[in-house]
Amino acid sequence: MENTRNTALPIAVIILNWNGKKLLEEFLPSVVENSSRDISRLIVADNGSTDDSVEYIRQNYGDTVETLCFSQNYGFAEGYNKAIAAVDNEYVVLLNSDVAVTPGWDTELLAFMEMHPDYAACQPKVLSYRNPSQFEYAGAAGGYIDKNGYPYCRGRLFGICETDSGQYDETADIFWATGACLMIRRNLYLAAGGLDAAFFAHMEEIDLCWRLQIPGHRIAAVPAACVYHLGGGSLPADNPKKTYLNFRNNLLMLHKNLPDKVRTGFLFRRRLLDTLAFVKFLLTLDFPNARALLKAHRDFAHMREQYTTHPEANLIGQVPGSRINLLSAFYLCRQTKFSELRNI
Repeated sequence: MENTRNTALPIAVIILNWNGKKLLEEFLPSVVENSSRDISRLIVADNGSTDDSVEYIRQNYGDTVETLCFSQNYGFAEGYNKAIAAVDNEYVVLLNSDVAVTPGWDTELLAFMEMHPDYAACQPKVLSYRNPSQFEYAGAAGGYIDKNGYPYCRGRLFGICETDSGQYDETADIFWATGACLMIRRNLYLAAGGLDAAFFAHMEEIDLCWRLQIPGHRIAAVPAACVYHLGGGSLPADNPKKTYLNFRNNLLMLHKNLPDKVRTGFLFRRRLLDTLAFVKFLLTLDFPNARALLKAHRDFAHMREQYTTHPEANLIGQVPGSRINLLSAFYLCRQTKFSELRNI
């Protein structure tokens, strides 16, 4: 691991990489060009790549981009935990390697955080790299969670992404900020325990944002900052592994962060709802995803034993957007836009 520099700057922008030279070639130029050098240091944390990612960075961006090299692949969550522990800047930005940024993106996020010390984290507006007029699935204009624990976004309900016409350009309190581009106070990240490495991938940032809010911190979407996310590069939406991780990690997140007084009943209701999803997979002859859902529940039953402490506060029903029944709104009332939902 190399020594890092520029610790006096307020922001460390950290891009986690594993054998991603092609993504770095496509997206890193925009980060270098559009980030403010007087406030942001740029770091690529390499998870033991076996391609020539690191050599590419050193040859082409040696003066502007630092490298932090790990001897092995620690995965997304633990890779970021190690990288963030290795820097000493006040703020860190978790930036996916498939994100293109726009001029002033880091300045806008920093200005918001400096003016609002009660906020732990924030995100920019996230648009699709391939379809720039549309919101991107992973984060859109800010994330929420419904009364049953399902995540959704301003600009995205389930798999439907809205066209961006400025309808969500106001800064707003949200429940979770996307891990594709997440600015967070480093001390609060460390105090909360960072990302949960057991999740491996998917919903780990939602879990982190939930834990940040339990002691009273807030999360915001700051659409004055804008980035473009490729998304879906690792697993397609209908991939059984993605189905497995989403169902398993959603259950783990609820088990971890719900208090004793409501957790059993809440998870029982979720098992019933997941049974309906299982039946839907069977009726559509989607047996791989049906098996993935069953495996998610089996593994959750074992993994939940490692979480023995739970908060006393129940954020469901208390934070913005958490009184919505997303399934009813989407499937019964045909509400496919965030602006159509009630009780936000």
